[in-house]
Amino acid sequence: MPSQPLLQRLAPALHLHAADLCVIAGVAVPDELAPLDARAGVVLPDLVRDVMGLPPERRRRLRQLVRSLPQESRTQPVPALRVYERFERGPGGVLLRMIGNRNLSWTGTARTFLCLTGRYWAASTYAGVGNGRKELTPDLLVDFATVLGVRAETLSVVTGVDLPDDTPPRNPAAADAAELLWDIRRLTDNQVRQVGDTARAVARD
Repeated sequence: MPSQPLLQRLAPALHLHAADLCVIAGVAVPDELAPLDARAGVVLPDLVRDVMGLPPERRRRLRQLVRSLPQESRTQPVPALRVYERFERGPGGVLLRMIGNRNLSWTGTARTFLCLTGRYWAASTYAGVGNGRKELTPDLLVDFATVLGVRAETLSVVTGVDLPDDTPPRNPAAADAAELLWDIRRLTDNQVRQVGDTARAVARD
């Protein structure tokens, strides 16, 4: 079993986030790489929706704001996984745990997928993918790649699921939103709400 420090050193060479590589390797994500504030997950789908409506320059400014915010200390322990979130090892379980690295609940996952990919399934359907009851299809794999901000080819290797014959072109707005989703995972609930307020104000300018 690889160690966490080794995975953190390997991650940049594999073009993966260290927390995601821990999930892929079946190693516990260390607290310093886990989302900072679980409460912030509630507002993420609305923030993603607002970001998708912004032109490129304003999306860039919003990401600059996120990166400029100070890193605050954790005030609550990382929540333990609920029983129904403890997926068996398998391709779907790996992807759902990577989604968890972005501070998204099952409901938040369904809403975020709708915003970034145009596909809407019930939250329970994504849970079914995680526990292996729902097939991980090639098209759905591409959707996961979009939301996670990870190359579809990488996820194909990780999961063993072939890519579809016609992979849709990369959506720049969805790519920016996925990167923002990753960036804000280390912010507090108040900070994320501040970013959301700014996104709505920028949209009105």
